[in-house]
Amino acid sequence: MLAKALLIHLDAKPGVEATVEELLLGSLPAARAETWTRAWSFLRFGRGEYAVFAAFADEQARQAHLQGPVALTLTARAGELLMKEPRFERIDILACKVPVVIPRRDDSKGLLLSFKARAGHESDVEQFLRGARLYVVEETGTTAWFAVRFEDGDYGIIDTFPDNGARFAHLTGHVPRELAKHALSLLGSMPDIHMLNVLAESFQT
Repeated sequence: MLAKALLIHLDAKPGVEATVEELLLGSLPAARAETWTRAWSFLRFGRGEYAVFAAFADEQARQAHLQGPVALTLTARAGELLMKEPRFERIDILACKVPVVIPRRDDSKGLLLSFKARAGHESDVEQFLRGARLYVVEETGTTAWFAVRFEDGDYGIIDTFPDNGARFAHLTGHVPRELAKHALSLLGSMPDIHMLNVLAESFQT
């Protein structure tokens, strides 16, 4: 069971986007060598806006990653490559689906959904997200799926897919339909949806 995660926000300086991508792509072997980092994805939101998502079994594993070569390299080169220091957002994992074997195809697409819970209904939102896993495990096109609670108390879903078709199938699947059906009772804000590109990833099975 995975319980902790990191979302590392990176804003590249204009003109060095290729260098940032090269740096993170070059960090993939180091991420794979961290057996305690159960899932690791290098994500692009848009031009110059990137993130690294990493998932762990516990706080000890998360701290080990923060003290490891990937995080230290990002911090060391921040002044050269980034508009500001990397933002390390600590996340709690409520439920997840991860591959039981290494996927045959690399993922190229991702999704980040975030929203506020309706006041007083936080436990209902968490129950909904935990229950959603039963449906997501049946989605053959969804490689990895994480229902999370962000550092600021918001909730969300982070998932990855091999292609646009698989992402679209998820977006039109059972979980989004149920979330929309219960939006008035569960949500305190309209969800923010980010369509992501997955540039690199690693899973420990």
